[in-house]
Amino acid sequence: MPLKDILDYGCLGFLGFLSIIVVSLILERLYIYRKIDVASYDEKKALEIDLTNNLTLIATIGSNAPYVGLLGTVGGIMLTFIEIGNNDMVNTGAIMTGLALALKATAMGLIVAIPAIVSYNLLLRKSEVLLLKWDLIHQNNDYMI
Repeated sequence: MPLKDILDYGCLGFLGFLSIIVVSLILERLYIYRKIDVASYDEKKALEIDLTNNLTLIATIGSNAPYVGLLGTVGGIMLTFIEIGNNDMVNTGAIMTGLALALKATAMGLIVAIPAIVSYNLLLRKSEVLLLKWDLIHQNNDYMI
């Protein structure tokens, strides 16, 4: 298997793996947020820990996926230049194909990153709303005492 294919499939495979992780974490958080009963928590810190679980991993994958894609692009471009240097005859079709294949790694990185960051922000906001609901519930209970 040529080095270019190993780089291409390795980068895209890793980004595909990251996308599966992000989707599963997002679905898990949505399920937890839907099922959580904020009134059952006596301490706000315990609720906050449960609400923010896995959010850091979603943000980390979302912020680093473009760099993984960029790494694949840079590697693909370097291999294309090596191929140009090794051949006496310049084949523009092969060069353009090599560069286009390299750029798809960046595109895949963005395809993973953009939904991950948007989802992170939406989940973070949902977490904040649930914490505010906890405050309202416990604020009303404090007045009743």
